[in-house]
Amino acid sequence: MAEEKGMNQGAPGRSTGNHGQLMNVLFTMLLFLVFVLCALFTVLIGGQVYENINVRSQENFTGSVALQYVANKVRQGDQEGAVRVITQDGTEVLEIASGLGDYVSWIYYGDGAIRELFFDPADGLGLADGLEILTCDGFSVSQSEDGRIIHIRTEGEAGGTLSLSLRSRGGEDDE
Repeated sequence: MAEEKGMNQGAPGRSTGNHGQLMNVLFTMLLFLVFVLCALFTVLIGGQVYENINVRSQENFTGSVALQYVANKVRQGDQEGAVRVITQDGTEVLEIASGLGDYVSWIYYGDGAIRELFFDPADGLGLADGLEILTCDGFSVSQSEDGRIIHIRTEGEAGGTLSLSLRSRGGEDDE
């Protein structure tokens, strides 16, 4: 009987050992599941952050590149009387004389994009013939009354403004 009693006492101990081992396995699996979920959420949140950064970068690119492109064109052509704003078919056009005969560059907004046309006015080309430079929500250009300052504005979320002072004084003669 003593042996039976000893065996009975041993059985509950083994059962407790199996129960503890089962708890260890469950705890390990639960910990692994928490780790996998944390890794998954980190990847998902990181993907969303990357997408937001990419959208902002694209917006900044459109806004700043448009302004800098036009600013560089104005700086290149800044000679006496070579840079002016005209209205052609109801559209504001930045006209820059090239210095190559009668050729001029027109920079304007049309069909949802900033466009440029480099041509000789005697060729009969018009606004519809310009090449698309950059897509944007809107673009306007104006010139101060004294002809010394060119104002450039892009529209939309990444829109901005830029004012350029012409060194050539817009073609006015000094008196």
